[in-house]
Amino acid sequence: MIRNYKTKDADAVVDVWKVATAVAHPFLANDFIADEAENLRNIYLVNAQTRVMEWDGEVAGFIAMIGNEIGGLFLDPELHGRGLGRALVDDAAKQFDTLEVEVFERNTVGRRFYDSYGFRGIGSSIHEATGETVLRLAIVAKHAEVAV
Repeated sequence: MIRNYKTKDADAVVDVWKVATAVAHPFLANDFIADEAENLRNIYLVNAQTRVMEWDGEVAGFIAMIGNEIGGLFLDPELHGRGLGRALVDDAAKQFDTLEVEVFERNTVGRRFYDSYGFRGIGSSIHEATGETVLRLAIVAKHAEVAV
């Protein structure tokens, strides 16, 4: 089930983020990850439109949207491959004609997901805080009409 984020979900969302981040971002420094966990709780969740995925009554993942940009998409790694991440992106795509996301170049888990979903590269940059390359990806939502 996908539903709107509630303040009471904060601990569960941060816990999912930490586990998923350990799998997707093993190249990031522990200090950076600790700071980002606090930012997630105190800045990102407060300012993004966040939807959570429940699995067996527990928060199993989330998508945080900032306009049409996926600011974060994280799922409990034990539930990867079940279509839950796709369902979260499908849910977000109902609201926008295009979706964009930035993903670390070395995040093979995220890149594989976005590639299989149909996102395509539109640019890259250096993530200032980490020095890592980030790829900017986009997709035209399935409901959007494309001019020919």
